[in-house]
Amino acid sequence: MGAVTDAPAPTLRIAAAVVVDAEGRWLLVRKQGTSAYMQAGGKIEPGEDPRAAVVREIGEELSVAVDPALVRDLGRRDADAANEPGHRLEAHVFAVDGVTGAVATAEIAEAVWVTPAEAARLPLAPLTVDLLREAGATV
Repeated sequence: MGAVTDAPAPTLRIAAAVVVDAEGRWLLVRKQGTSAYMQAGGKIEPGEDPRAAVVREIGEELSVAVDPALVRDLGRRDADAANEPGHRLEAHVFAVDGVTGAVATAEIAEAVWVTPAEAARLPLAPLTVDLLREAGATV
């Protein structure tokens, strides 16, 4: 009998937006039917550029038109998926400036502006925990 090997977890390719206002508050969203707060963003469509995906997702989720010139690449991160058990994320992370007037739409149940200390008291997605820690927050 052969050895049993663990198959790698399925990977989701996403684009995630780190949005921080002038007061140092982070914009986090919670999707309908879920409890974890996370960055706005979502799955990258086949053939779609990650930067274009984050601009599209912010528009869909928060009714905000983002100027692509205000989107800065923060690199790629890997994390466990918050809402799809057994899946991993390959996250293309972007800092997005100039986001104001965000309104939760579509699949978003709630959009909140929180300080890192306030965020630490919320149920957070693993990627969000990693990003807050990178920024120096205790979560």
